[in-house]
Amino acid sequence: METTRFVDAVRADLEAAAAVGGPALVEAAERLSAALDASMRLALLDALSEAAMDLGRQLPAGRIEVRLAGREVELTYVGDAPAPPPADEDASARITLRLPERLKADAEAAAAREGVSTNAWLVRAVTSAIGQRKVGHRLRGYAEG
Repeated sequence: METTRFVDAVRADLEAAAAVGGPALVEAAERLSAALDASMRLALLDALSEAAMDLGRQLPAGRIEVRLAGREVELTYVGDAPAPPPADEDASARITLRLPERLKADAEAAAAREGVSTNAWLVRAVTSAIGQRKVGHRLRGYAEG
């Protein structure tokens, strides 16, 4: 997705609003919108990144990545196939896990959608969270126009 059309739309709105104030205000709005170009692009990228994280949390597996190439932004689904536990691993360990009723129901529903037991689904979710989650790795910076 090209971000230029979104930045240009905000710029046009700002200049149209400034038009009621006369030529001096239009010129000031043009200068201001040019100065804010990189900031608007970064704000769009941040919004897309947050949307991708929100969507990723709703997926039973995988994640949504935001990829940037120049001014092109691409949202891509990346499927995570959690590694099955090694064959020699003892699968008989037990824990008692207290969950809010709503979370338990959501886990049971997700397991049913995937056609696995709730236990198998939870084991896979924990394995994935421990082995593949990257927390705190967020790209920050600025874009130049």
